[in-house]
Amino acid sequence: MLVLTRKVHQSIYIGDQIEVVVLEVRGEQVRIGIRAPKNVTVHRKEIYEQIQEENQGATQVRPEDIPG
Repeated sequence: MLVLTRKVHQSIYIGDQIEVVVLEVRGEQVRIGIRAPKNVTVHRKEIYEQIQEENQGATQVRPEDIPG
């Protein structure tokens, strides 16, 4: 894991097209902004994990589970 220190309004780049900007630091919360091309999906970790679980569950469907 790469660990970086940034101040408000400073940023980092991931590859050539994704910029992560520190917008605000308030106590233990940090607000960040992400600039990425529209074809790059960006999700919070908990949402990403939920999507993965749903996709995994969808692969477990058997033909007899589908009505009609």
